[in-house]
Parts: sequence; structure tokens; C-alpha cells
Amino acid sequence: MQGLLHTGLSTVLDLLPIAVIIFGFQFLYLKRPVPNLKRVLLGFAYVLVGLAFFLEGLELALFPLGKTMAAQLTDPDFLGIASPDKVHWSDYYWVYAFAFAIGFATTVAEPALLAVAIKANEVSAGAISIWGLRTAVALGVALGLVLGTWRIVTGHPLHWFIISGYAIVVVQTIFAPRMIIALAYDSGGVTTSTVTVPLVAALGLGLASTIPGRSPVIDGFGLIAFASLFPMLTVMAHAQIAHWRSEKKPSPALEN
Repeated sequence: MQGLLHTGLSTVLDLLPIAVIIFGFQFLYLKRPVPNLKRVLLGFAYVLVGLAFFLEGLELALFPLGKTMAAQLTDPDFLGIASPDKVHWSDYYWVYAFAFAIGFATTVAEPALLAVAIKANEVSAGAISIWGLRTAVALGVALGLVLGTWRIVTGHPLHWFIISGYAIVVVQTIFAPRMIIALAYDSGGVTTSTVTVPLVAALGLGLASTIPGRSPVIDGFGLIAFASLFPMLTVMAHAQIAHWRSEKKPSPALEN
């Protein structure tokens, strides 16, 4: 309870500037009363309580869970290796499988992604499928985490992966359908939200802490960058494939 109260107080202090800006503009510049003030204040209270429980839950469960899973999956006894110094990157296949599964599952459950997918479906009059977009983004995060964990295991420099990835994004932008480009860019941002980031960060730090020769500071971070980059690739690729298939499909007039 003491930890929860401390987290709640920190949450109040963090959200106080947001409340000051919103109500300050409303009363001092717009000079109008807040519509449904009681409902807005109740919503703020829900946000405070929810964030306090969420942040405390991160410290109690998600961060330790990610670190524990990384330690267990890289344990030489689990891998069947006599010496940690003789481990090859291919011996960590369970780490890659776990990274793919947790990346896909957390992204599908991401509330921010669901909100964006629903709005994209509405404004496109159904042309953009909710589940199609969520699946494409989740697949991108999953593939990004597999490559990111492989980078941690092998110790390759992070910047070459990121530079190469964004170079591919630039090329895809030239050929992708125009209506999907901005949404693909936004899809990379919504993945770095409340559900995905804690587990991804914990996995990266735990993995770098348990693999010999890796530094949590140098190698542990960077997985979130992969989780932001690869959804842009997969969403644009999904749109390009759908566009290509629609062009290949014969028109009804030609069939008749």
C-alpha cells in the first residue's frame, strides 16, 4: 500500500501540468465553462487511479516477469550447453520464438492500436480493415522483436539495423498507395504504448543482463526502436500486396 500511495502521488504530480494547461486555456482564453464538468473530473479521477495501479503493476509484475523469462530462456541448462562461452546464436531459438509470440500478442491487445484501427476503418468507409491493420502491425512488431533479440545475442551495432530499416521505409513510401502512408507511419508510434513497451523493455534488459559479454545499457535498449520501425514496413507491404492483387483481379466487365 505504501508503494501504491507513492506511485499515486507521483501520478498526480505528472498529470497536474496537463490539467493546468487544459483548464487554463478553457477558463482564461476561451472563457467558457467546461461541458459536463462533473463527468470530466470523474474521468480524471479514473485516469489517476488507473495509472497508479498500472505503474505499480509494472514494477511488481511485468518488469520482473520479462527479466525472469529472459534469464530462464538463456540459462545454459535449459539450452543444453555445458559452457556459456560456447553458446551459438542459433541456440537461442526459444528466445526468438518467445519474442515473436509476446510481440504479436501484446500488440494485438494494445488499446492505442485498436483506437487507431477503428478510426481508420471509419474514415476509409471500411476500405481499411480493423483486423487487417492490427494483424499487419502485430506481425511487424513480432518480426522486429525477433531481429532485435538476435541483435542482442550477436552483439551487432544497433544503428546499422535502424538505418537500413528506414532506408527501406523511404523506398516503400515511393511505391506504397498514398492513402496508407501516413497511417503506416502512425502505426509505428502506437505500438510503443502501455502494453507493449513494459514487456519489450524488460525482455531487452533481461536478455542483455544474462548473455555473457552484453551490457544492459549498451545492448539492452533498442528493442522498442525495432517495435516502432517494423510496423511501418509491414503495413505498407500489406497495402502494396492488396493493391497489387486488386490490379491483377479481372474486372466484372471483362469476365462478362
